[in-house]
Amino acid sequence: MTDYKEIIRKQREYFREGECKSVGFRIAQLQRMNAWICKNEEAIMEALHKDLHKSPFEAYATEIGIVKEEIKFTLKHLRRWAKPRRVPTPLTQFPSSSFIYPEPYGAVLIMSPWNYPFQLTVAPLVGAICAGNCAVVKPSAYSPHTSDIVARMIRELFPEKYVSVITGGRKENEALLNERFDYIFFTGSVNVGKYVMEKASKHLTPVSLELGGKSPCIVDETADIKLAAKRIVWGKFLNSGQTCVAPDYILVQKSVKDKLLKQIEKYIYKMYGKDACHNPEYPKMINDKHFDRVLGLMRGTHIVCGGGSRSDTRQIEPTVVDQVNWDSPVMQEEIFGPVLPVLTFYDIKEAAAMVNARPRPLALYLFTKEKRREAYILRNVSYGGGCINDTVVHLATSHMPFGGVGNSGMGGYHGKASFDTFTHEKSIMKKSLLIDIPVRYAPFKNKLNILKKLQ
Repeated sequence: MTDYKEIIRKQREYFREGECKSVGFRIAQLQRMNAWICKNEEAIMEALHKDLHKSPFEAYATEIGIVKEEIKFTLKHLRRWAKPRRVPTPLTQFPSSSFIYPEPYGAVLIMSPWNYPFQLTVAPLVGAICAGNCAVVKPSAYSPHTSDIVARMIRELFPEKYVSVITGGRKENEALLNERFDYIFFTGSVNVGKYVMEKASKHLTPVSLELGGKSPCIVDETADIKLAAKRIVWGKFLNSGQTCVAPDYILVQKSVKDKLLKQIEKYIYKMYGKDACHNPEYPKMINDKHFDRVLGLMRGTHIVCGGGSRSDTRQIEPTVVDQVNWDSPVMQEEIFGPVLPVLTFYDIKEAAAMVNARPRPLALYLFTKEKRREAYILRNVSYGGGCINDTVVHLATSHMPFGGVGNSGMGGYHGKASFDTFTHEKSIMKKSLLIDIPVRYAPFKNKLNILKKLQ
């Protein structure tokens, strides 16, 4: 049995020594990580294929490439991010100067999921390292081949007192969450996220929760229907629908519903063929449990296209289902698979009201050419982030934070937001020793008017 207390004790001791706080040290570790990834790209892609049947293109585009871009962006900006920042000082505190001093939390825990097992493990680790922390990394047991690659990378690059990796399943998760960390970064389901937050509250540990939910895709009558269909099919069936920001369901204006469904079916066949379950580039469900769960959500629905499956490869065809309502089983939980339900609306206010009546989603996608409708959704619907006239791609940038709101999570990362997430901003005011203005000291007789004038 791994002694988690001892690992954390060694990391805290090493953290106090201060080596990992050096900006030059952080940069060197990220450079070493990038070199390791470049050298081992083939092995990473092979692991992703074994776990999820990802093609080399999809593995690179959605996992390896995103991590390499994060490292590149971080290396370019880290020295500036890590510098103390001068900020204005109120006149009442004259003479003094004020600044914000970024400091790392200490020993942090990163718990990652199985759907993008390389990207969603390593990208948060980039944030933890660039901020100057030590880290314990817990990859998912459901993606064992990729978790083994991540574990090999960490063990080859870092001493355990700096970055440690713990493999295993629920028992290991439970044991880690019983320990006291200085920060916890969790990516996974809403239910497990609630449990992580409950365990963190015992030690008042701050958390980032990257969760999920039912992300809507709204298509109005002004949209470019062909392009909308193409981009919806790409975003929904990427990784066989096992994407936290995948369009979970379509809300389409009734007047263009039939046209949209026809184009979606066309692009499914164009991208994946008539028999996707025999397409060597089409991903599979992660395990039998999730395979059976998604098939169960399809039962009793009106299938527009798709619906087939292969139990031996755990593949489910890209499937579109119609004639569902908000009480249908497929609308009661995040689908996290290649099934796309379709509902309709009559005007944009009705669509917004439908989304607002449910927990705030991680993502929202709107296809429209009408700027007033775009503005209405942006002003009146709360969600983590999203796209206008596209899907999913808003998370593939280091220039914007990615994260949820409400039921879909808290906190954000990517680029500068990753540094901020793993950093405590220490506020410092330095007072001059040359002058000591007596207004603030007792007795206060006849000083109130002077105070008011200074403010």
